[in-house]
Amino acid sequence: MAEQKRSQVRWLLVFWLFILSAVAFLDRVNISIAGSSIAIEYRLTNVQLGYVFSAFLIGYALFQTFGGWLADRLGPRRVLAAGVLWWGIFTALTALVSSSIAWALLFFVLVRFFLGAGEAIIYPASNQFVSQWIPSQERGVANGLIFAGVGVGAALAPGLITYVMVHHGWRSSFWMSAVLGLLVGMVWFVLARDTPEEHSSVSPEELAYIQAGRSVTFALDMWPGSSSAGFIFIWPKFAAST
Repeated sequence: MAEQKRSQVRWLLVFWLFILSAVAFLDRVNISIAGSSIAIEYRLTNVQLGYVFSAFLIGYALFQTFGGWLADRLGPRRVLAAGVLWWGIFTALTALVSSSIAWALLFFVLVRFFLGAGEAIIYPASNQFVSQWIPSQERGVANGLIFAGVGVGAALAPGLITYVMVHHGWRSSFWMSAVLGLLVGMVWFVLARDTPEEHSSVSPEELAYIQAGRSVTFALDMWPGSSSAGFIFIWPKFAAST
């Protein structure tokens, strides 16, 4: 009977992280698809366009650790919601660059850098969510579903962005990505909580199941003669056996 009453809120939130992951990838690659149109309009060379593409990756790499630090202190709910808002703003700013602006290349580089910085929080924050919400025996599946969003985003982005570009112009593809991200982020903020203990829709059975699976138990008896009182001797025994 307990199994029948157990809610599945954790999987609803994992699914929404899958959606966030897909939208994040859509925001990430839209400029690659629109790159040729942007280069023509702003008279950018391939090398200059490469600077724009690289700026995102630099911001993404530099702010991974900071994103994890924020998630540890503020919780994945707020950090992810703020991150989606952040990258939605900078995606929209890409569409606002006037073709007559001086230093357009510098503007694009800065916008893409800060977009990458904002997107850097998604996987550190999702890992923090998984550590709080998902029992250890389900974490492989949960992380697999979250990262599957990357593949789905990669599959959908070319066709979707190209369709919008052809019918409405390249700027519309950025507006669409920004609005979609903001909507998905708002739903996440409404649905999610940092821990299952804070979520009113989590049943007592699901909460007990999550709490039991969050504990890490070390199998000390895998080494002959070891005991919980003698755990400090595990490393010497392991080292001697290798």
